[in-house]
Amino acid sequence: MPGEYDGLVAVVTGGASGIGAAIAAELLGRGARVAAFDLDPARCPDGALGVRVDVSDDDSVRAGVRQVVDTWGGLDVLVNNAGIGAQGQVDANDDAEWLRVLDVNVVGMVRMTRAALPHLRRSPAAAVVNIGSVAATAGLPERALYSASKGAVLALTRAMAADHLREGIRVNCVNPGTADTPWVDRLLASAENSGVERAALEARQPHGRLVSVREVAAAVAYLAGPDAGSTTGIGLAVDGGMQDLRMRPLS
Repeated sequence: MPGEYDGLVAVVTGGASGIGAAIAAELLGRGARVAAFDLDPARCPDGALGVRVDVSDDDSVRAGVRQVVDTWGGLDVLVNNAGIGAQGQVDANDDAEWLRVLDVNVVGMVRMTRAALPHLRRSPAAAVVNIGSVAATAGLPERALYSASKGAVLALTRAMAADHLREGIRVNCVNPGTADTPWVDRLLASAENSGVERAALEARQPHGRLVSVREVAAAVAYLAGPDAGSTTGIGLAVDGGMQDLRMRPLS
């Protein structure tokens, strides 16, 4: 709700496009001061502080966090959204690609949280929200590497929640289904028949469509907000029922 985040400072990684930009805009609308960390922050939402940060580089991460704290005096909310995709079965990618994806999708969250922790410990409303995926909870074809990275994110979320609860820091995860993002657009563009592929992606989600970035952003805003003070260590599915529902085929 408007004003819910008044006085709070938030960092959103990958905050200049797709889900990250929607999250940054949502938190801004609720009263937060928001820094959008991104490799290309020029396109971040109006009102956000764009900061060029590479989550695979510890020095870059620490410099970005330092800039936010120097600008606004603290840090209350961290949204670990930055990530990269990967396709293929377990034998489709070599060691270098496995290490690259895990470095960004998992260790990148570690770097960000590690740099933010001293400031979160001083916040009266500290929260971390990691962006996972339905790939962490449902077996999807041709997504071995990506699923491994997002499964690690979910496990990491729970471990962090246990470690930091008594410090007053809540840690949760949002697991989107296939969302309508630029990454999915690029994936569809590379398909032999993009219309058929899009229809297949929509059909595998029980509500019959792609998840909107606004829906993911609203879930993040709830989990990161002060009103969710008794919610920690969860993975919130925003996937049209894909994780848990088993619908009968349409006749």
